[in-house]
Amino acid sequence: MNTLSTTPKQRKLSGATVGIPPRQMSFVQPKDAPRYFYADNATATLFFAMLSGFFPPGERFFMESVRHFRELITDETLKAQVSGFMGQEAIHGREHDRLNELFTMNGFDMTIPERTVKIGLSLLEKLPASTQLAATTFMEHFTASLAERLLTDEQFCSRADAEMIKIWQWHALEELEHKSVSYDVYNVVGNSHLERLVVCGLSVAVLVPVLAVSWGWMVAKEGKLGNVGDNLKGLNMLFGKKGFVSGILPQMPLFGRKNFHPKKHDTTALEELWRDKLFGENGQLRTEFKNYEAVMAVA
Repeated sequence: MNTLSTTPKQRKLSGATVGIPPRQMSFVQPKDAPRYFYADNATATLFFAMLSGFFPPGERFFMESVRHFRELITDETLKAQVSGFMGQEAIHGREHDRLNELFTMNGFDMTIPERTVKIGLSLLEKLPASTQLAATTFMEHFTASLAERLLTDEQFCSRADAEMIKIWQWHALEELEHKSVSYDVYNVVGNSHLERLVVCGLSVAVLVPVLAVSWGWMVAKEGKLGNVGDNLKGLNMLFGKKGFVSGILPQMPLFGRKNFHPKKHDTTALEELWRDKLFGENGQLRTEFKNYEAVMAVA
């Protein structure tokens, strides 16, 4: 006699079910936002515009380095986390492409950061696949540190235009949500401590000059390179004693520890706080979050 099974079906895992939901966002950037949206300072504003120019090519590099080893993953939870990672990174690239179009309309030369970062990444793409993945884990450590700083630095929030900052806050939250995924994939591949140390140096040697050249070029094109007052103010806000970037640098050496893992620096409470701020009942980005119902149905 046939009997109906009473064993409940196991829910299929996805990015949303493991805490890394690809949120379909659609930002409408304000046309009346101040041109220098960070503290009305050209030097600092162009630093963040330069970073936005770097993000789309960078996200694609991250995704490809992880995708190369995707078939080696047997753990179902990690498979779902990788799917969430891929989805989030793809949407980050798309939305920053749109933001970069606005910057271009505002007269910023966004071709320079995109071209120069592609040159830098093309050098890293010549490395073995495992080394490219190791480089991704280092850069994901940097972006997670950048994200935490952005969400906790009260001066950043007060200096930046309230509307322009929204895309950065969403991006920062998701960087924290998926901060350990590439590293966990690298653990599947083998995780060589020596290789990690090597890519630290290589990534810095390749990308820091690219960042500096792009930023300097953009400031020069803006006609602000000789504006000592603007330059000094911007540099101090970014690299001064309490500067935005200065607050990130102490986190960088942690990656070199043999027993490093992104989750050892716990940001769970911060993520929960910002999920509620952005996507809670009265969240700042509920309107922009186009697949809210679908995500919440399976989360």
